[in-house]
Amino acid sequence: QVQLVESGGGLVQAGGSLRLSCAASGPTFSTYGVGWFRQAPGKEREFVAAISSGGSTPYLNSVKGRFTISRDNAKNTVYLQMNSLKPGDTAVYSCAADPLGRAGTVRGSYGYWGQGTQVTVSS
Repeated sequence: QVQLVESGGGLVQAGGSLRLSCAASGPTFSTYGVGWFRQAPGKEREFVAAISSGGSTPYLNSVKGRFTISRDNAKNTVYLQMNSLKPGDTAVYSCAADPLGRAGTVRGSYGYWGQGTQVTVSS
């Protein structure tokens, strides 16, 4: 019904930038809320950023000013632009979709998840 595929991860030096993409299926993408979460080895999964169908964009405090979430509904894609990357940003980043259009900050807000993409930031 709703399938999500992340891409854009990789290895980058501290201070560098990456842009992650979350490509979604379906003609109703514009009505979905989409969130990004990340999980580092040995750590809990944490909320990073989200964008609602109405354009609300909550962020994890530690990424405010560095990360920007956006969406291109014509391409069924949500982006996470990550600038000024730090080693602490190293994690598997996953996107998730909420058909109700919310930009929730907890995992339970989302019913559909992608497979994740690895981001590694070297010092």
